[in-house]
Amino acid sequence: MSKPYTRPLDLKHGLVNLTHGSGGRAMAQLVSELFAAEFANDWLAQGNDQAILPPPGGRIAIATDSHVISPLFFPGGDIGSLAVHGTVNDLAMGGATPLYLSAGFILEEGLPLADLARIVRSMAAAARAAGVAIVTGDTKVVERGKGDGVFISTTGVGVVADEVKLSGDQARPGDVILLSGTLGDHGMAVMSQREGLGFASPILSDSAALHTLAAALLAASPGLRLMRDPTRGGLATTLNEIAQQSGVGMRLQESAIPVQASVRAACEFLGLDPLYIANEGKLVAICPAAEAAAALAALQAHPLGQQAAIIGEVVADAHQFVRVQTDFGGERLLDWLSGEMLPRIC
Repeated sequence: MSKPYTRPLDLKHGLVNLTHGSGGRAMAQLVSELFAAEFANDWLAQGNDQAILPPPGGRIAIATDSHVISPLFFPGGDIGSLAVHGTVNDLAMGGATPLYLSAGFILEEGLPLADLARIVRSMAAAARAAGVAIVTGDTKVVERGKGDGVFISTTGVGVVADEVKLSGDQARPGDVILLSGTLGDHGMAVMSQREGLGFASPILSDSAALHTLAAALLAASPGLRLMRDPTRGGLATTLNEIAQQSGVGMRLQESAIPVQASVRAACEFLGLDPLYIANEGKLVAICPAAEAAAALAALQAHPLGQQAAIIGEVVADAHQFVRVQTDFGGERLLDWLSGEMLPRIC
């Protein structure tokens, strides 16, 4: 029996409308011609309400994230690739190998189908590059004015080897703090696009999947205490979280913290501190001092860690303060982020 004729999706001029979330033929067509076609894999092709997956060896890791960035497209990425990278990185920071993703889309009525197709294709390419399969998902449509184009929620599943035990409560006085690269690239790329700011050197988002970098670091530093990706709130907030979890203090060297000149200039122009700006392709790690040289070498040998640096040390401090030794010989307290410095950044 032949299928009833359905006009193909107009991915050039068409718009999302409420029927695309109604559960009827229009929704089935959107799922089939766009999502299923781009995310194609054996689990998704089964067309069920769930993906039944083979049990992985080791312990299971799971992470979930929601993405509400504005604008949807920015220098160096878009909400689609960001949705993959963000969840892959949450898994990787626990030492997990990412395996599968789910994806939930909330679409706003009136979103150009061309924009949606661009986002979905970018998301599919990012998943393929990261070696993960998008195995299940959901689509909803809200009325015009009640969304912001598209929101994406992703959940990731990965596997962690039994011997890997990373946690934010494991930092100890004398440990070394490493950063895999320059700070603030993502936040300032989004901000420059949002505000229409032009700089002599264009700023690109650092959005990237970090699981291979994390694996290289783990191999070089068997005593690694923890890894974190400093996203919202930036490096400053991430280190304050760790200090509180571990009951320690941190002392950083400002001169050792890598920041691109263009990002530093943009932050100065806008009155922002790069240590609080979001990153989507960097990790901060803490390891025993004896393993610091090997850990740094492993980071710098990886394409995503060529500008890695040792930026400070963990110290005993009952107040759990994070302090920075400034370039002028003074010291300043790096407190928790207060308020929202850059809203809708990831």
